[in-house]
Amino acid sequence: MTEATLTKTRLPIWLLITAVLGTAWNAFGLFQLMSSINQTEAGLMMQGMSAEAAATYYNLPVWMDLAFAVGAGGGVLACIALLARNATAVPVALASLIGYIILFAGDYAYGLFALIPAQLAILSTVVAIAIVLFGISLLAKARAIIT
Repeated sequence: MTEATLTKTRLPIWLLITAVLGTAWNAFGLFQLMSSINQTEAGLMMQGMSAEAAATYYNLPVWMDLAFAVGAGGGVLACIALLARNATAVPVALASLIGYIILFAGDYAYGLFALIPAQLAILSTVVAIAIVLFGISLLAKARAIIT
């Protein structure tokens, strides 16, 4: 193999690290989603939530779970697409970002940021990471790393 062929076939280290960490991050998000779907109000209170926060969290509408699933699942798929050098990473990363923004809006609308103080910091971080992953996918496409 020539040096040019090696360079063309290797994923840049910055993209490899981003995609692997992004996959792990969003896989953890899927784990969190599964945990939250299987929770009970009593279980939430045993984890330290107030009765009001647990009741609100437990009674969130299904579309909130769907937004979370699109965000986390899309993030995993986008990162796998980056690793595979597949340009579908761009629209899938965008769908993930939109899912997370909808989740953020729902948490705001249902008052979770007031009821669970750490929730604002957590979801702000999640949305920021989704923005970075979307930006990375755009950059990889612009540099013709993914096609």
